[in-house]
Amino acid sequence: MPVHVTETAAREIDTIIRQQGLDAAKIRLRVGVKGGGCSGFSYLLDLTEVQKETDECWEFSYALRPVAATSAAASGSNGGGTAVATGPEGGESFTVRVICDPKSYLYLNGTTIDFKDEIMGRGFVFNNPNATSSCGCGSSFSA
Repeated sequence: MPVHVTETAAREIDTIIRQQGLDAAKIRLRVGVKGGGCSGFSYLLDLTEVQKETDECWEFSYALRPVAATSAAASGSNGGGTAVATGPEGGESFTVRVICDPKSYLYLNGTTIDFKDEIMGRGFVFNNPNATSSCGCGSSFSA
């Protein structure tokens, strides 16, 4: 099963790529795990151009919202809290390419990455079906 990226998370990733002036065609979102954190493993997210032959790879494409949608989002009329990737009208899209090393994939198989922007904070959230427990902040887990 792939590591899924919700549309909200994909739009936030696209926004970060654009803000940093990175080449969206070359950039990959590397997801992984490392030992540590309060529950045993910590999640890793990184924007990179380096993809190894052994990496798992998935692509998620979404339509760009018209530029006019930006003003509605900025004014909060949409309920607030979501990242908005915008572009010219005409059906353009953006693609988020996700890569994961084989060892991390053992722990992340089927995980969904979302993005939340709420009163208590904003950030990427992992819904990992392989985690037997996770810490209160959601940045680490045990398997």
